Amino acid sequence: MIEVYEGTARARARIANRQIVARLVYSLGIFLLVAFFAVGCSDDSARSPKAPPSPTPTPSPAPSPTPTPASGIIHFVPNSHAFWSDPANWTTTFGPAYANILLTGSNFLPCRGGPFALCYYSGPNSGPEDLSCTLTPNGLYANCQCFNIPYGVYFVDINAILNHSVYAKTVAQCGTDGSLCEKLNSAPVCQAINQGTLIPGSTVSSAFSFDCIPTNGIGQTGCTQAPYAGCMTAPCFKTSNSQIVQCSCPVFNGPYQVGQNDQACTLGDDLVWSAAYAPPKPAMPDISSSAPAYAEAPAAVPSPGTCLPDAPGAIGCPLYVPGTTVLPPDSGVDCTRVCNEYRTCQGTGGVQTGYTCDATLCTDECNDRDLVAGACSGLSKCDVSEIIKAETAAECSCCASQLCACNSNVKTNTAIAALNQQQRDRGIAPQCDVNGTLCGSP
Repeated sequence: MIEVYEGTARARARIANRQIVARLVYSLGIFLLVAFFAVGCSDDSARSPKAPPSPTPTPSPAPSPTPTPASGIIHFVPNSHAFWSDPANWTTTFGPAYANILLTGSNFLPCRGGPFALCYYSGPNSGPEDLSCTLTPNGLYANCQCFNIPYGVYFVDINAILNHSVYAKTVAQCGTDGSLCEKLNSAPVCQAINQGTLIPGSTVSSAFSFDCIPTNGIGQTGCTQAPYAGCMTAPCFKTSNSQIVQCSCPVFNGPYQVGQNDQACTLGDDLVWSAAYAPPKPAMPDISSSAPAYAEAPAAVPSPGTCLPDAPGAIGCPLYVPGTTVLPPDSGVDCTRVCNEYRTCQGTGGVQTGYTCDATLCTDECNDRDLVAGACSGLSKCDVSEIIKAETAAECSCCASQLCACNSNVKTNTAIAALNQQQRDRGIAPQCDVNGTLCGSP
């Protein structure tokens, strides 16, 4: 699927040269030169303005079972590399949207839904699964193999939204730093990803989540300036492996952080990391020294100030505890509406998806993504706003049906029992075994 490309050193040189040329063009205003090179650039849609020149021509793509940038992938809206690379359109002073810059924790917007891609671990071609990020011949993009996450809580960096209209709407509602959208799905970008409309031609976008941390870990390795793939909100496509999607991620040349500890910044073989950059913040000056002082770079991962319902790991709210977990008296939650959202969201054969998803999602691990895919299928298309409101008020995960005493139908109970046993067979304790709820019936 992946072609053999030139060496990493040459790819880096091409990227650095391209950015130098682009800056000279913008600063000197040589518009005729831009037009001349744009004619020969084939990386963006023919319906959109062309990209800045690349130092080497883009070769014709070889046949591939998955899309490649040269085959017409839309990477941005508007689909113009020149637009996004123009400093006038950068989302931060440190770089464009595809540089994946993080200035503060509130930049991460919490969402619930899916499917989405998790490219946090992508880069090397070693390991139990191929999660490689391979540069395209012109060095502007990388084909990254990423985890396919069917449903869950995920986060979007507000500075890295590759659809300018959706970015503008999100900033208008959430503020430039995202601090006004602390609640799940309160940011417009969440709806665009859940509906599969963020980037035309792709129904799956890349985001960050804490899924797979128990098996793959989390950390940080700081790297100096080099090319890296900025995969946040990039378009992704199915592969022959249902657990993996291929994302076409724009490449930026700059300092970055890898999301694991003690990693080699240079991978070789035209491979680059999927990464982000959280610039170090100035620390309090040391009056005894004339040298500037800087604080350590913040971790490029979300750190919400409160627990998030249905999120995995330590940031997630706990499961329902019978007799203890209740709705606060002033929550304003309408339990009739909660139960109606469970009742009306149905999948194949009349199975009520909200219940099967609750029974599986909040105990899932990285090895049962296929179970979650079936259990939560179609839930992103349903209205679950009152369910989220109830779980947020009670600070519990996968618990709204228990809070409001909602009852699932017979077909749903049968499906829940089967899913519970499938999790047990994979060494996972389902919610039924933890708190005696959502047990279903064979």
